[in-house]
Amino acid sequence: MGYDLYAVIGDGEALSAAARELPAARPASIGQGPVLIPMTDTLFDAITGGSLERAPGFRRLPGGFEHTLAAWSADGPVAYVEADYFGGVGEQRAAVWDGGALVLGPLHLDEGQPFAPDGSPVSQALRRLGVVATAGEDEFSAVGLGRHRHSKAWAG
Repeated sequence: MGYDLYAVIGDGEALSAAARELPAARPASIGQGPVLIPMTDTLFDAITGGSLERAPGFRRLPGGFEHTLAAWSADGPVAYVEADYFGGVGEQRAAVWDGGALVLGPLHLDEGQPFAPDGSPVSQALRRLGVVATAGEDEFSAVGLGRHRHSKAWAG
């Protein structure tokens, strides 16, 4: 069974307001206050105008969109995260912008690598957004990112 997540995550109010600039953006609530905007094919195409250019180090972050994320972070931290797994094997990538600057990453966990002592790239990014994990779970679980198996399901 597979799992994929390609999304922008940030403060609910600020990110929902910023997303109004992009009609294809579909903010979805996740646990502990942040919202998630899945990087659907429709949103990717709206951002790129059909170009296949990607930001360095990412699979689905449109080239140049990191400047938009930096601008959105003026109101609080904004993360872009990617997770792609099949049969328990996969990769993660994450970066966080705050105050207009890149403050974390880009982090990349290759297939077969163990998580760093600080946790997975996605959990580290969520922690920078203020997500708190309880004993026995990580930040990924704390906000319910396992609720949907594919990015497009968050847009529904």
